[in-house]
Amino acid sequence: MKFVIQRVSQASVVVDGKTVGSIDKGFLVLIGICNGDSMEIGEKLLRKMLGLRIFEDAEGKTNLDLNSVEGKVLLISQFTLYADCRKGNRPSFINAAPPNVAEPLYENMVKRCRELFGNERVQTGIFGADMKVSLLNDGPFTIVLDSNEIMGQSAT
Repeated sequence: MKFVIQRVSQASVVVDGKTVGSIDKGFLVLIGICNGDSMEIGEKLLRKMLGLRIFEDAEGKTNLDLNSVEGKVLLISQFTLYADCRKGNRPSFINAAPPNVAEPLYENMVKRCRELFGNERVQTGIFGADMKVSLLNDGPFTIVLDSNEIMGQSAT
């Protein structure tokens, strides 16, 4: 599982011309789920993400977490995080979990994020939809959480 976390001043996601999720200060999180991922892995990455201290304190040091700055989260599913570009020029997505596996894991992460962080502070895109994502990266500040590194699991 991979989370690409971008600290943003604002972010939104549009599906079929309609804004389905929008936040001000917080995290835009692109979530990639691969074969072999589990709810346990999702929970661990979710807790790590919510605890990241990447917002500036009064002294300009990145000491504050999302909760300390009353930030919000926009969660977007993105299977392309598991693109394999080693052969040729057309990426393979064989390592990405199929939708019937990935969607329940993604929906569980959304549910757990809302339980841990507050329903009103969590926005989402629509799983499997053609989404148009806009953001204003604050920093820029981008972090990748990869379960292979955090949990020490072997690469898929």
